[in-house]
Amino acid sequence: MMNTLEQLKKVTTVVADTGDFQAIGAYQPQDATTNPSLILKAVQKADYAPLLNQVRSQYRDETLDLQTDRLLVSFGLKILDIIPGRVSTEVDARLSFDTAATIERARRIVQLYRAQGVNTEQRVLIKIASTWEGIQAARVLEQEGTRCNLTLLFSPMQAHACAQAGVQLISPFVGRIYDWYKKSAGAQWNEEAHAGENDPGVQSVRRIYAYFKQQGIRTEVMGASFRNAGQIKALAGCDLLTISPELLAELQGSNETLKVDLNPAWAAQQPIEHFGNTEAEFRYALNADAMATEKLAEGIRAFAKDSVSLDGLLRG
Repeated sequence: MMNTLEQLKKVTTVVADTGDFQAIGAYQPQDATTNPSLILKAVQKADYAPLLNQVRSQYRDETLDLQTDRLLVSFGLKILDIIPGRVSTEVDARLSFDTAATIERARRIVQLYRAQGVNTEQRVLIKIASTWEGIQAARVLEQEGTRCNLTLLFSPMQAHACAQAGVQLISPFVGRIYDWYKKSAGAQWNEEAHAGENDPGVQSVRRIYAYFKQQGIRTEVMGASFRNAGQIKALAGCDLLTISPELLAELQGSNETLKVDLNPAWAAQQPIEHFGNTEAEFRYALNADAMATEKLAEGIRAFAKDSVSLDGLLRG
């Protein structure tokens, strides 16, 4: 009998959400995602210190931002040696409201990969925050053949704007949505009543998945940021799911039979939604969604903070 992880791999592309090479190798995912927080966590382990030290010694005369990109790409190259698919490498979150700077930084990351012989169109996704400015940067990059993963995505309006921009993949965050609603409810929160398909984060991803399939949108939907295995199981059938090593281990150790709801036929039965296409409509809809507004801002701040910490490690 297949374990739950093996069952999931039959219906969804499983992605490792980590910068830990050993964990990636252990669970044999198709793709892997990284972000400044994951890289910061990894480089502080003895096993990965040589990568940091190599960048510091070999490129110490370069600007700090270029050293950071070299470090991120060094991790990405190691990951590509392990997985058959794509690695996601993130543009500095401090550029989240600067379209031109995001484009420039993404181009440089792509060139660093290409200099090492990587077919970036097939094997690299550039991660960018789902701000209006980030989405417009992704529009330009996609037209150039650079595939993008739009992250810190909390609302269907953000997803719609990404689809309009023609991005390759979006990463709607499940766990952070769950966190917001749980904190907002306080003592009134009923964990059992909000589990599985009733989880607000799960419901958001299901809504986005249904909309994309109804509209024939090619953008891939990758659920991200999970707090428990129940959230993952409730999204079985989603295009991709990026999962931490801890939750991959839990799924691998379970023999529970997976119930698969998400597929194009299911999506066709869901309510039809409509969204505006202008910048003003995007900003108004995002502003009207307190959860999405707060979690987007919080996420950018957290990634920016960890980028500053990476800077500090590179300075030595």
